[in-house]
Amino acid sequence: MKEPLYRRDPYQREAPGVVIAHTPEGGIVVDAPLFYPTGGGQPGDSGQILWDGKALPIATAVKGEGDASILVAAEPRALPPIGAHVTQRLDWERRHRHMRVHTALHLLSVVIPLPVTGGQIGADRGRLDFNMPEALEDRDAVEDALNQLVDRDLEVTDGWITEEELDANPSLVKTMSVQPPRGAGEIRLVRIGKGSSQIDLQPCGGTHVARTGEIGQIRLGKVENKGRQNRRVTLHLD
Repeated sequence: MKEPLYRRDPYQREAPGVVIAHTPEGGIVVDAPLFYPTGGGQPGDSGQILWDGKALPIATAVKGEGDASILVAAEPRALPPIGAHVTQRLDWERRHRHMRVHTALHLLSVVIPLPVTGGQIGADRGRLDFNMPEALEDRDAVEDALNQLVDRDLEVTDGWITEEELDANPSLVKTMSVQPPRGAGEIRLVRIGKGSSQIDLQPCGGTHVARTGEIGQIRLGKVENKGRQNRRVTLHLD
């Protein structure tokens, strides 16, 4: 399996590929996957694959073995045969909105520096659950702080560290409920800002915008009590 294209360049909208497997459930595996598979609170990509004058709509992608993305057809149709040369084409608008929301949630974890107990990403909004015994004192201040980080147009980059290096820096992991995947030897980190302007560094396998300014205006939504010490904070792309 080749390196996933969604990881190498999250802005790539279309790519060639070869069908290398079908799953018993009717999924399709393409080498050099362009479609991000559901994981880390981020939905799988949708779009279509094309071959020999045919087109198959893809509803989502789920994770297979290793770096494989299993493409799930949106409707029952004949699948491209194993060995077929196909074109992978994303629903780019939906992917890009996921990138904007995902990066915005990283900013939310900066503005509210509390342990994260869960999260979910959508095309228009996202949410994080925090270990937060007390209610937010000033919602407007949180929203203002988020938009100030957006306006700073900070660069978003990624890199890798070993599992041993992560063990030596446990504070990098903000999530209490989900730990970074292990077993490959290295773990991907997403960094927001550089040098003295760095504001965030944490393990993440998702897709992100290149700069925070690309997120656009953020509006804070509901803040819900989800337990004795758990509060859910929702944000919206405005």
